[in-house]
Amino acid sequence: MSSPLLEILDLSVSVENKVILDGVNLTIQPGELHVLMGPNGTGKSTLVSAIMGDPRYAIERGQILFEGRDITEEKTDARARAGVFLSFQAPEEIPGITLENFLRTARGAVDGHQPKILSFRKELLEQMEALEMNPSYTERYLNVGFSGGEKKKAEILQMLMLRPKLALLDETDSGLDVDAVRTVTKGIHSYRNRHNGLFIITHNAKILEGLPIDAVHILEHGRIVRTGGKELVAQITNDGFGMLGKEALAYEGL
Repeated sequence: MSSPLLEILDLSVSVENKVILDGVNLTIQPGELHVLMGPNGTGKSTLVSAIMGDPRYAIERGQILFEGRDITEEKTDARARAGVFLSFQAPEEIPGITLENFLRTARGAVDGHQPKILSFRKELLEQMEALEMNPSYTERYLNVGFSGGEKKKAEILQMLMLRPKLALLDETDSGLDVDAVRTVTKGIHSYRNRHNGLFIITHNAKILEGLPIDAVHILEHGRIVRTGGKELVAQITNDGFGMLGKEALAYEGL
């Protein structure tokens, strides 16, 4: 039996000496799509940032295993080359490097060799057309002057072009209109296969419509207090996170 794609074991993470995550356990198998939900400020972004190796987040205890290998102490670039990708909630603007050059350089870093210009450009333009992005954006500096929606589409474009083994999407759908959410969802469909994995943080059930969800996790007070199927998304949408109050207290032994 193959190793899990991602395995998080008793992970506790702090920021500036304040514990944000306290004993998180999670396993994602190849081909699976997992969703992470929870109230604001409970540590959802902290979790994916820790998985990606953001140095601002200190690992107090626990392990992060990727394809059976301990990556807990590895740097962010090593994790990216291994096949981990993070789509940011608020993508940064990077003057001086065009979208196309950024993606071609990143692909080369991941693959270990630079892709041929013409074949890469052809693939890039095909993916941009699918995401309804203006082809002129290839020559624009990365995210500079992009609308909020175009920045989020550019994140999905990066995922499609870099073809990571594990994609972590941190509220990629936030601030998008209905049509843009539909386009992003189409990009997620295009990315998915039986070998890779997706871990989506969202407050919006729209992006999940039509996606084959394997598990939904609810994070509260720095811990996963409940795991279920897609029906849990509907329950949260209808009743809010307040319905988890008693369960969270029971989990903490109070």
